[in-house]
Formats: sequence, structure tokens, C-alpha cells
Amino acid sequence: MNVSIETLTGLERRLTIALQSENFESQITQRLQDARTKVRIPGFRPGKVPMKEVRRRYGQAIRAEVAGELMQSSFVSAIQQEDLNPAGSPSLDVLKMDPGIDFEFTATFEVFPNVVIGDLGQLQVRQAQAEITEDDMKIMVDKLVEQRTVFELVERPAAAGDQVKADFSATLEGEAVEGTEGTDSEFRLGSGQMIEDFDQGVQGASAGETVQFDATFPDDYRAEDLQGKTVQFSVSVKEVKQAVVPELNDEFFKEFGVEDGGQEAFMTDVRENMARELESAVNNQVKQQVMDKLGDLHEFHLPKAVVQREIDALKEQMLGQFQMTGPGPKPDLPNELFQEQAEKRVKVGLVVNEVIRSESLVVDQAMLDARLEDIASQYGEPEQVISWYRSNPDQLQNIEMGVLEEQVVQHIMTQSQVEVVECSYADAISGKAVEVKEEPSADNTATET
Repeated sequence: MNVSIETLTGLERRLTIALQSENFESQITQRLQDARTKVRIPGFRPGKVPMKEVRRRYGQAIRAEVAGELMQSSFVSAIQQEDLNPAGSPSLDVLKMDPGIDFEFTATFEVFPNVVIGDLGQLQVRQAQAEITEDDMKIMVDKLVEQRTVFELVERPAAAGDQVKADFSATLEGEAVEGTEGTDSEFRLGSGQMIEDFDQGVQGASAGETVQFDATFPDDYRAEDLQGKTVQFSVSVKEVKQAVVPELNDEFFKEFGVEDGGQEAFMTDVRENMARELESAVNNQVKQQVMDKLGDLHEFHLPKAVVQREIDALKEQMLGQFQMTGPGPKPDLPNELFQEQAEKRVKVGLVVNEVIRSESLVVDQAMLDARLEDIASQYGEPEQVISWYRSNPDQLQNIEMGVLEEQVVQHIMTQSQVEVVECSYADAISGKAVEVKEEPSADNTATET
């Protein structure tokens, strides 16, 4: 087998592969002989059809069949021989396949880029650090109480904290104002759902009453055409409901899985959950920064086939979010909508894979066990959950890849410039503490070789 390589554009390569005619023709002859014992042709006994007749009837089809098989197997041998790493399936084209001459074809394909890891010391990462205070815990408990708060109908005027159902509309100089009407709308007075003047105007009204009042929209209201304007509202109140706030007692605690230990055990559980949430938020923020900056630090050609596969995956993901997967017509989403995100994901994935390869990273079993235990702790029978993951290779592989990515982040963090940002629990959770990002200099961009 003779192989020659031609570099086209970027990552595209073309192999020209020539196979000796004797080998090609011998396989065709063997295939024809096998066919001779099986074919049924009128006028000839089974197995007695002349080879000339078999070749006349089936020669071209068998030649094409053998050629196809040889191209596939020879391509695999050729890329191994030339130490190439294809990024997708090749486009195969026959050049010569006539009897008496060498069989020759081309294989055109893309290869993966040779990624050179840049100077990781140039990466600047901000890492939030916060303590969980008593005030943070009180805020969290208040949220849990709010989640369990119910509303009951009352026959009295509406007051702050009540939930009201009403129809409303507004006018300005006698003309209806678009975007200021509602039917059977429910809102809680004093919660910030409605503008302050609206809340004040509804307070004191009972079910069955209609009230009119002026209300001025804030200067920073989301609808620019209403900012600072004063309109006249008409509100017909249909229901007034009073908030029934649950007490912090054993019944309340049991709703959150705390069976024993009362308030002390409940507060311990709350703190532990907050600590897990904090750790997860900080780790995710660090990971996102590292991945973003890895992409910015490196610049190399991306395999178009791999980018297209990622685009297709993103399309399916979006369709899944809108429950539009499966058979049937689907909207034709343009590639351009996903191009940038797909390219970024492919680039970062290639860099991460190179870090794993160059540093010989393997899944840390202790980290994997901890990850499985953390996932299982959210269920009633954690041991069964862990056993399920360990008995499902595909599911376990997803967890392993997450752990391996975490190890990559940890490795990069040991070489990066890490700024620890002291902040509140709320700012750490929201990501506000690490919002400021610095773009790396173009001079520090690594390229492929």
C-alpha cells in the first residue's frame, strides 16, 4: 500500500492511497467464485454457472463492493501508518479501479489540531470566600417559611402582606394605557410585585369594591414609555387572602426531613445545606472562569465536523427544552445561532483533553466516591442510589468526566493567579463577588503547531 499526504486548508488533509492490482483483483475473483456457488441463473445447474457469465452479470457490482470495503480498511491502516488523528469520517473518492491497474482512491478528512497548552500562569481567577452568619441563616429560614406560607380568604379590607385577586386597567388623559391591564391577576401587597403607588391605592379595599387612584411609575421602570408617568388606575378587587405563616415546630421541621432533634437539629441541617450550596456555587464560578479563560488563552483551528456535531447537540438541547424532540416536524434552527457557543465548547474541550493527556490525569477514586455520596445524600436510600450508578457504566462515566474536569480545574488553579475575594454569603452565592473579569492580553495567546 502506497500512501501520500496532502495538506489542504487548515486541518483538512487528503490521503492518496494505492493498492496493488493483484490484491484487488484476487479479492474480486474470490468474491465471484463465492457468488458462483450461490447464484441461480435459468439454463444453468446450481454451482455450474460459467465464471464468465457470473463476471458478466455481477462483476461491476462486486468490484464496487470490494472497492468500498478496501477503501474503509485501507483508510484505517493508512491513518495508523501515518499517525493521523481524524476528527470525522472521510470523504472517499475512487481515482482508478479498472482491471489490470493499481486500485487508487483519495480520502479527504479533518484532523484534530495539535494543541499546545499556553502559559497557565497568565490566568487570573477570582474565588469567593464567605462565612455563613446568623443573619444569613435567618434569611434562609424566612425563605423556607415563605415557601410554606398559605393564603386564606378573609372578609376585611386588604392590608400589607395580603394576597389580592383583581381586575385592573389604567388611563392617561382619558386614553387606555397599553400594558397596564390585568384580569384575575394575583399579587401580594408590599412584595414589590406592583409599583408602590398601586399597592398603596389597593390597600383598604375589600372584595367586591372598585377603587380609582393616581399612580406614578418609577423613573427606572422596566417599560421605558411609562417611566415617570402618572396614570389613573381603576381596580376591581375580587378576593382578599390573608397569609397564614407556619410556626417553627416539629411538624414544620419534618417537612424538610428533620424527624428528631427539634429546632437545633433543623438549624444544623439548614447550615449544612447552605454550606453545600456555597461550596457548589464557588466551585462552579471558579470552573466557569477557568474554562472561559482557557478558551481566551488559546487560538487554533477547530475541526468543522466536530463543531457541527456540537451545533447539532445544542439544537437538540434547545428543542428538548421546548419539548420538541422525537418524531415529527421540527423548526429549522440556523447554525449561526449556535456557532459561537459550539466553537467555544469545542475549543475548551480540546484544551481540557490535552491537559488530561499531558498531565496523565486519571479519575481520583476518593473524589468519585465523594461525588456519588453527595448525589445520593439527596435521596431517601443513598446506598441504592450509589449502587445504581456503579451498575450503569454510561451514567457512571458522566460522573467520572465531571470529576476529571474538576481535577483539571484544580491543576490549573495551582498555576494560575488566584485572587481570594472576601464577601457575604449572598454575594458568593449570586456570583456578584467575582463579576469583575480581566481579559488576557493577545500577546499571551498560545497557538497550535
